[in-house]
Amino acid sequence: MSYNIPKTQIAAVVTSSDAPIEIRADHPVKAQVDLAPGECLVKLVSTGVCHTDLHARNNDWPIPAKTPLVGGHEGVGHIVAIGDNTPDSPVKIGDRVGIKWLAYSCLDCEQCRNGLEQNCPKAKLSGFNVDGTFAQYAVSYVHHVTPIPDSLESNAAASILCAGLTVYRALKYSDAKIGNWVALPGAGGGLGHLAIQYATAMGLRVLAIDTGAEKKKLCTELGAEKWIDFKETKDIVKAVQEACDGLGPHCAIVTAASGSGYSQAVDYLRSGGTLMAVGLPGDAKLEASIFFTVFKSITIKGSYVGNRQDAIEALEIAARGQAKVHYELQALSDLKGVYEAMEEGKVAGRIVLDMSK
Repeated sequence: MSYNIPKTQIAAVVTSSDAPIEIRADHPVKAQVDLAPGECLVKLVSTGVCHTDLHARNNDWPIPAKTPLVGGHEGVGHIVAIGDNTPDSPVKIGDRVGIKWLAYSCLDCEQCRNGLEQNCPKAKLSGFNVDGTFAQYAVSYVHHVTPIPDSLESNAAASILCAGLTVYRALKYSDAKIGNWVALPGAGGGLGHLAIQYATAMGLRVLAIDTGAEKKKLCTELGAEKWIDFKETKDIVKAVQEACDGLGPHCAIVTAASGSGYSQAVDYLRSGGTLMAVGLPGDAKLEASIFFTVFKSITIKGSYVGNRQDAIEALEIAARGQAKVHYELQALSDLKGVYEAMEEGKVAGRIVLDMSK
């Protein structure tokens, strides 16, 4: 199988955090002969839009994104070329694969050997320090692209590659057991609505925390047993504890990109509970009572995306119909408006870009 690969493509390019996004029709495509060993070229079908993409676009994290930058890290497409001298490739030309936030890790360091590939010192990050998926073609790596199950439609698979993977791993390593309560601040958002589904698939009881009638409807339809609107609740800590047997949840997966969700979680968790820190506010501090963290035997864990095995598991659960992305399909040219809606907190579920438009 061979593909006719063009020399240029349409891509959304960030030249600086102060400049508007440029939709360019003449962005270069890397030719097969220029691919390094281990690299592959993927023709994209669709790509999700993640809050992390907005951080990269605004360059408001403590670590800087490269510029110029093609953002995006939830891409699904077909491999159209593989670099020469690539031995033992687990994928081949024509395969449908996903491109994740973690584009590359060395696989040989201590972190990689321990399953923390995402913390590899040599990690390359799609749409952050290497170009990502807001383009018709993207360069990735044969040992890190993820095969997409045949039964999972491409648009539905896109956001599993980051949003689904991230919350799945956080739940997987939270030590929560069947029948335990899990609190999900930001439950109606892109990560949160998937966390509800993965949690219920694991036999957990979900308390959704967010605001607005649309998000309440989404959360309850997806399986949340209890709902709290943080804008209508005077005492969040008391309300959360009362909703979970009067003792508080066993676990909190905090996906909200604000500091308040973290400090509240330590207060409302029951004794022995676990706070999984997932959302990435750029400059907020984790402030919690040391006394009550110790007195209540609270565990705090940082959970950062996931490794290759986590991604395969998250996709397999979605392919079985147990986690479904609720998304709105838009075009790459709509990206500026998508970012504006995200900043205003108006996106329920996920936005996926159809790269054929």
